Amino acid sequence: MTARPDKRSEPVVGVGAVVVRPDGAVLIGHRIKRGETPCWCLPGGHVEAGESFEAAAEREIAEESGIQEVSQARVFAVALRTGADRTHVTAGVVARADATAVATPLEPEVFDRWMWARPEELPMPLFPASAALLAAWQAKPVPDGWTVYPTADAVELSREGR
Repeated sequence: MTARPDKRSEPVVGVGAVVVRPDGAVLIGHRIKRGETPCWCLPGGHVEAGESFEAAAEREIAEESGIQEVSQARVFAVALRTGADRTHVTAGVVARADATAVATPLEPEVFDRWMWARPEELPMPLFPASAALLAAWQAKPVPDGWTVYPTADAVELSREGR
Protein backbone atom coordinates (compact mmCIF):
# COMPACT_ATOMS: atom_id res chain seq x y z
CA MET A 1 0.00 0.00 0.00
CA THR A 2 1.27 3.47 -0.90
CA ALA A 3 1.45 6.04 1.88
CA ARG A 4 -0.81 9.05 1.39
CA PRO A 5 1.17 12.27 0.84
CA ASP A 6 1.40 14.85 3.61
CA LYS A 7 -1.32 17.54 3.25
CA ARG A 8 1.41 20.15 2.71
CA SER A 9 2.81 18.24 -0.26
CA GLU A 10 -0.51 18.02 -2.12
CA PRO A 11 -0.61 20.38 -5.10
CA VAL A 12 -2.66 23.57 -4.88
CA VAL A 13 -4.67 24.52 -7.98
CA GLY A 14 -5.97 28.05 -7.99
CA VAL A 15 -7.07 30.94 -10.10
CA GLY A 16 -6.38 34.67 -10.04
CA ALA A 17 -8.64 37.10 -11.89
CA VAL A 18 -7.50 40.31 -13.55
CA VAL A 19 -10.82 42.18 -13.63
CA VAL A 20 -10.57 45.14 -16.01
CA ARG A 21 -12.93 48.11 -16.34
CA PRO A 22 -13.36 49.93 -19.68
CA ASP A 23 -10.95 52.68 -18.46
CA GLY A 24 -8.21 50.03 -18.03
CA ALA A 25 -8.25 50.01 -14.21
CA VAL A 26 -7.93 46.60 -12.51
CA LEU A 27 -9.55 45.35 -9.32
CA ILE A 28 -7.17 44.74 -6.41
CA GLY A 29 -7.99 43.89 -2.81
CA HIS A 30 -6.12 44.57 0.42
CA ARG A 31 -5.57 41.08 1.86
CA ILE A 32 -5.46 40.88 5.66
CA LYS A 33 -5.73 37.13 6.19
CA ARG A 34 -4.72 36.13 9.73
CA GLY A 35 -1.21 34.71 9.95
CA GLU A 36 -0.08 36.41 6.73
CA THR A 37 1.62 39.71 6.03
CA PRO A 38 -0.94 42.21 4.66
CA CYS A 39 -0.63 42.67 0.90
CA TRP A 40 -2.60 43.43 -2.25
CA CYS A 41 -4.24 40.61 -4.15
CA LEU A 42 -6.32 39.82 -7.20
CA PRO A 43 -9.65 38.13 -6.58
CA GLY A 44 -9.15 34.40 -6.71
CA GLY A 45 -8.78 31.16 -4.84
CA HIS A 46 -8.97 27.40 -5.18
CA VAL A 47 -10.53 25.73 -8.19
CA GLU A 48 -13.31 23.41 -7.05
CA ALA A 49 -13.88 19.95 -8.50
CA GLY A 50 -15.69 20.14 -11.82
CA GLU A 51 -14.95 23.85 -12.39
CA SER A 52 -13.17 25.40 -15.34
CA PHE A 53 -10.62 28.11 -14.59
CA GLU A 54 -13.05 30.70 -16.01
CA ALA A 55 -15.95 29.47 -13.85
CA ALA A 56 -13.73 29.45 -10.75
CA ALA A 57 -12.63 33.02 -11.48
CA GLU A 58 -16.21 34.24 -11.94
CA ARG A 59 -17.27 32.50 -8.69
CA GLU A 60 -14.33 33.92 -6.70
CA ILE A 61 -14.92 37.44 -8.06
CA ALA A 62 -18.56 37.28 -6.90
CA GLU A 63 -17.77 35.65 -3.52
CA GLU A 64 -14.97 38.05 -2.60
CA SER A 65 -16.00 41.37 -4.15
CA GLY A 66 -19.73 41.07 -4.83
CA ILE A 67 -19.26 41.83 -8.53
CA GLN A 68 -21.75 39.44 -10.14
CA GLU A 69 -21.41 40.45 -13.76
CA VAL A 70 -18.17 40.02 -15.66
CA SER A 71 -17.78 39.16 -19.33
CA GLN A 72 -15.23 37.74 -21.74
CA ALA A 73 -13.47 35.67 -19.07
CA ARG A 74 -10.54 33.83 -20.61
CA VAL A 75 -7.34 32.20 -19.42
CA PHE A 76 -4.24 34.17 -20.41
CA ALA A 77 -1.55 32.20 -18.56
CA VAL A 78 -0.82 29.41 -16.12
CA ALA A 79 1.73 30.15 -13.39
CA LEU A 80 3.75 27.48 -11.62
CA ARG A 81 5.41 28.29 -8.32
CA THR A 82 8.70 26.48 -8.48
CA GLY A 83 10.35 27.83 -5.33
CA ALA A 84 8.01 26.44 -2.68
CA ASP A 85 7.66 23.33 -0.55
CA ARG A 86 4.55 22.32 -2.50
CA THR A 87 3.37 22.75 -6.06
CA HIS A 88 1.18 25.78 -6.73
CA VAL A 89 -0.52 26.01 -10.12
CA THR A 90 -2.48 29.21 -10.64
CA ALA A 91 -4.37 30.08 -13.81
CA GLY A 92 -4.62 33.74 -14.71
CA VAL A 93 -8.04 34.72 -16.05
CA VAL A 94 -8.76 38.15 -17.47
CA ALA A 95 -12.39 39.34 -17.36
CA ARG A 96 -14.17 42.57 -18.24
CA ALA A 97 -16.30 44.51 -15.76
CA ASP A 98 -18.81 47.27 -16.42
CA ALA A 99 -17.70 50.86 -15.78
CA THR A 100 -20.17 51.02 -12.89
CA ALA A 101 -18.94 47.85 -11.12
CA VAL A 102 -18.58 48.40 -7.38
CA ALA A 103 -16.58 46.01 -5.22
CA THR A 104 -17.49 45.33 -1.59
CA PRO A 105 -15.40 43.25 0.84
CA LEU A 106 -17.70 40.26 1.38
CA GLU A 107 -15.01 38.24 3.19
CA PRO A 108 -13.82 40.80 5.78
CA GLU A 109 -11.56 38.24 7.44
CA VAL A 110 -9.59 38.06 4.17
CA PHE A 111 -10.03 41.48 2.51
CA ASP A 112 -10.68 44.79 4.23
CA ARG A 113 -11.12 46.81 1.02
CA TRP A 114 -11.14 46.70 -2.76
CA MET A 115 -9.98 49.40 -5.14
CA TRP A 116 -9.56 50.01 -8.84
CA ALA A 117 -6.00 50.86 -9.83
CA ARG A 118 -4.22 51.67 -13.04
CA PRO A 119 -1.94 48.73 -13.94
CA GLU A 120 1.15 50.96 -13.83
CA GLU A 121 0.21 52.28 -10.35
CA LEU A 122 -0.58 49.08 -8.43
CA PRO A 123 -0.18 49.25 -4.65
CA MET A 124 2.55 47.15 -3.05
CA PRO A 125 3.37 44.61 -1.77
CA LEU A 126 1.52 42.14 -3.98
CA PHE A 127 0.45 38.62 -3.00
CA PRO A 128 3.00 36.30 -4.71
CA ALA A 129 0.60 34.62 -7.16
CA SER A 130 -0.96 37.99 -8.00
CA ALA A 131 2.50 39.46 -8.68
CA ALA A 132 3.31 36.60 -11.06
CA LEU A 133 0.01 36.83 -12.92
CA LEU A 134 0.02 40.62 -13.18
CA ALA A 135 3.59 40.53 -14.53
CA ALA A 136 2.57 37.95 -17.13
CA TRP A 137 -0.54 39.95 -18.07
CA GLN A 138 1.58 43.07 -18.53
CA ALA A 139 4.27 41.12 -20.47
CA LYS A 140 6.88 41.89 -17.80
CA PRO A 141 9.41 39.54 -16.15
CA VAL A 142 7.82 37.35 -13.49
CA PRO A 143 9.16 37.23 -9.92
CA ASP A 144 11.81 34.68 -9.01
CA GLY A 145 10.38 31.31 -8.06
CA TRP A 146 7.61 31.43 -10.67
CA THR A 147 7.38 30.07 -14.21
CA VAL A 148 4.56 31.36 -16.39
CA TYR A 149 3.13 29.61 -19.43
CA PRO A 150 1.13 32.06 -21.57
CA THR A 151 -1.80 30.66 -23.51
CA ALA A 152 -1.80 30.79 -27.31
CA ASP A 153 -4.60 33.36 -27.07
CA ALA A 154 -2.46 35.60 -24.85
CA VAL A 155 0.52 35.36 -27.18
CA GLU A 156 -1.69 36.32 -30.12
CA LEU A 157 -3.23 39.21 -28.16
CA SER A 158 0.22 40.55 -27.20
CA ARG A 159 1.20 40.54 -30.88
CA GLU A 160 -1.92 42.58 -31.62
CA GLY A 161 -1.09 45.07 -28.84
CA ARG A 162 -3.80 43.89 -26.42
